[in-house]
Amino acid sequence: MSNAPDLAADLRARAGTLGAALPPLLAAADHLASAVTLGDHGRRRAGMGDEFWQYRQAHTGDAARMIDWRRSARGDVQYVREREWQAAQSVSLWVDTSASMRFSGDKMRAPKADRARLLALALSVLLLRGGERVGLTGGLTPPRSGRAQAERLALALSEDGTADFGKPDATGILPHGRVVLISDFLGDLSGVEAAMGAASDRGARGVILQVLDPAEETFPFDGRTIFESMGGSLRFETLRAGDLRARYLARLEERRARLSDLARASGWHLSSHHTGDAAQPALLWLYRALEAAL
Repeated sequence: MSNAPDLAADLRARAGTLGAALPPLLAAADHLASAVTLGDHGRRRAGMGDEFWQYRQAHTGDAARMIDWRRSARGDVQYVREREWQAAQSVSLWVDTSASMRFSGDKMRAPKADRARLLALALSVLLLRGGERVGLTGGLTPPRSGRAQAERLALALSEDGTADFGKPDATGILPHGRVVLISDFLGDLSGVEAAMGAASDRGARGVILQVLDPAEETFPFDGRTIFESMGGSLRFETLRAGDLRARYLARLEERRARLSDLARASGWHLSSHHTGDAAQPALLWLYRALEAAL
């Protein structure tokens, strides 16, 4: 019991550090979400609900109780009043916050983790505005709806991981829900394959977004170079870095091909994004691809 005050103080200090990053991240996500024009929400369709959606002409087989007689009285055609299907979907996100994601090839360019968090939170804002339930994999932040959930997600996403490379956690993915995986996917892909398999076993489908720094795409290194993992566990020095470019790019392409194969086999959608590019197209792709994964 003597350590309780110290523990409480440590938790308060840690919460304060995390909370300091929350308002700017959430504000940036709100701004990014507002900058994307989506039109009609993708899940709007005829079904059970309370909100009026559209009128359509009555078809053979429509029951008399389905006819909107007031609208039909305006002419010789009978109309059915359809309501919007309002079954909210559950979306689980995994955002890689490992050490690898803290890389940036230019001090003027934000690290991959910052862009991944921004895209994930902006996507969450869009989905929450549409009435969806959004959460994080792992079970600690389960899918919920409402504005308060965006704040919970921002706080959870503000914490950095400790591993060199990230591995998705399939815990908390709900049956028949949707899943978003955002990472550089430069680590062992067996964990990604296992998580996708677990999601598929629950009838869940999703999207994969690979976030890379431009330097990781072009390998602009030459001469004497020291390569070190962001976590410090791996280190390699060479006097002729340029000689490694072709092999590196081939390995990167092989990794992309495997990701593509995994996505195709599971019926998922895959895309890539560079931190040197604008965030809006990637957010729009995420949203559209997620709707297509219904």
